[in-house]
Amino acid sequence: MSDDSTGTGDGSSPTGDRSAVRPLRAFAGARRLPEAPLTRADAPWLGGVLVVGAAVAATYVLTNPYPAFGAGLFTVIADAIRESGYGLPTSVPGYSEEPVPVAYPPLGFYALAVLRDLGADPFAAARFVPPLVTAAALVPAYLLGRDLLDGRARGCAAALLLGVNSQVLKWHVSAGGVVRAPAFLFALASAYAGLRLFRDREAAWLPVSVATFTLTVLTHPTYTLFVVLTYLLFWVGYDRSLAGLLRGAAVGFGGLLLSAPWWLSVAGRHGPTVFAAAAGTHGGIGGGLLEAITPWSLVPVAAAVLLALAGWRVLPAWVVLARIAFAQSRFVYAVGAFALVALAVELAPRLPDPFPGRPGARRAVAVAALVCIATVGVGGLGYSFSSAADPTTPSFVDDDDVEAMEWAAAETEPDATFVVLGDAAEWFPAVADRTILVAPWGAEWRTPETYEQHLGAFENASACGTAACLDYHLSAVEPEPRPDYLYVPRGGYTIRGSRTVQFGTLERSLEHAGGYERAYANDGVVVYRVVNGTD
Repeated sequence: MSDDSTGTGDGSSPTGDRSAVRPLRAFAGARRLPEAPLTRADAPWLGGVLVVGAAVAATYVLTNPYPAFGAGLFTVIADAIRESGYGLPTSVPGYSEEPVPVAYPPLGFYALAVLRDLGADPFAAARFVPPLVTAAALVPAYLLGRDLLDGRARGCAAALLLGVNSQVLKWHVSAGGVVRAPAFLFALASAYAGLRLFRDREAAWLPVSVATFTLTVLTHPTYTLFVVLTYLLFWVGYDRSLAGLLRGAAVGFGGLLLSAPWWLSVAGRHGPTVFAAAAGTHGGIGGGLLEAITPWSLVPVAAAVLLALAGWRVLPAWVVLARIAFAQSRFVYAVGAFALVALAVELAPRLPDPFPGRPGARRAVAVAALVCIATVGVGGLGYSFSSAADPTTPSFVDDDDVEAMEWAAAETEPDATFVVLGDAAEWFPAVADRTILVAPWGAEWRTPETYEQHLGAFENASACGTAACLDYHLSAVEPEPRPDYLYVPRGGYTIRGSRTVQFGTLERSLEHAGGYERAYANDGVVVYRVVNGTD
């Protein structure tokens, strides 16, 4: 038996997932899973995982002078919290034409507010904090993999696969990770606590489960749903006892009770329908059924099918649940990391042993495989991050955008309104302190219809090459935007993270259409004053 194992001791694949009644520890021999979450024996394996996490974080920061994606609205909300003396404001005026209801779970915004008070500019916190928190999330990922798959090397492999998966990383290391990365950390910690609570029947993990679930509730609604579904699955798959059901109920009601000051306040200010409005956007519950299937998205599902055929139950069901319940593919890829390692463990005994009677050599091969995963993963991410058309972590702004936004802050009236084309729009109110009239960000807390109107107008107008096209798509928003200024990106820019190129056709069309006067220009941006914008 290799030194990394914490389980059965016979070289077989783990059996814990195949038993819905007894915990894995009941199958163990002399060596058992540690009672404490971590021991010295975990140090080299978890240390290697954290080194890779730090390398990914450093690679991202070094290749992205500005944060990927956007956190402009998050910054505006954090600043509103600061201005209110760290009370929770009802809404945030000035970001969009209608005040944005502050119905978001507040924990991430309060943390961002503290960073802003400590002197972080709008971009610094969104650039440096998310990758660090994402690396920290690999700790519960390792623990979950170690205990779920019954081996330290297996936990290391699962955490590495998760830590270098671009589809998981892009939503956590990027600017929106000021909220999503902590939610990811808390959700994985909740899943690990749930495993100990339901499979191992350790009541001592009940307070940990309540605490981590509460933190998730206070951070992000989608990750909260992920934890709820995970706990239900773990109870059905591992426990199915009345005592287990009561422990799960204690976690759920405990989290709701501890987070009640927030959600009762929001419901009192905006009505309970505000939560239903947001749930109807971003794919909603069960959105994975409507998402396009790609070859890569089939990999974790295929692994789940093979594991089910081999006798596994809970882990394959977890993969399928993540695929069906969430439109966001990061959830199925995250769970899929554990499934892929489990499949490798399942297949390994069926392969010829190239080193019969030499367990030390097998251990060396396992370590080499882990080093290979880490090296190839970090190298591939570095190549992707540094690409001119980076599909994983595209920056929404550059130096030219910042210059144009600073011009707007200094040279336009405080009540001036803008329509901003391209993804720089999300950051614009945070830097320029001016209102944008087409803004899907935050609109989900009003109604799904409002969100869809603004999202469609933003995407379509940002891709326009003529003034007529622009007018047509902006008219889809009710009330129709009447901006004082129009912000047009030049050259390459992104729309919802996808790269596009403006060859100047829109500029020429606007200058011939009448009603637009050039007010500012640099190499990357031209801003037009809309002459009839207030007619």
